[in-house]
Amino acid sequence: MNRYAVYPGTFDPITNGHQDLVRRAASIFERVIVAIAANPNKAPMFSLQTRVDLARRVLSDLPNIQVLGYSGLTVEFARKQGARVIVRGLRAVSDFEFEFQLANMSRHLERDIETVFLTPQEQFTFISSTLVREIAVLGGDVSEFVHPIVEEELKKRRET
Repeated sequence: MNRYAVYPGTFDPITNGHQDLVRRAASIFERVIVAIAANPNKAPMFSLQTRVDLARRVLSDLPNIQVLGYSGLTVEFARKQGARVIVRGLRAVSDFEFEFQLANMSRHLERDIETVFLTPQEQFTFISSTLVREIAVLGGDVSEFVHPIVEEELKKRRET
């Protein structure tokens, strides 16, 4: 049986909290696909291709990680990739209700795919892409929350 997992999200942008979860998932699973959702309903700051490129660059040192963009249902994407597990992050109790509903719906849609929850290290529990974007747009220092490659891209966005 393969030990492939999909870690889906918008990653707009990828944060140190995301990296933490990817790196820990990479130590558990044979292969982890970081699945970056097109998700036009969220009106992302960065294009899908930019988000994919940033994640690839930030995670390039991990040999068992693949970064792919996708649209549609996450369970369908996972099935097509041969993954049996969807990895989701839980930062706080407030995340649990939504993630629990999502996991149950995923199980209803695709019984053969399990959801596994990982919690980030304590220093990353308050970081979200939304907060990072807002701080960056307002000229704040985000160096503590994102990889230098991402920080540079955020600075470029602010300057345009």
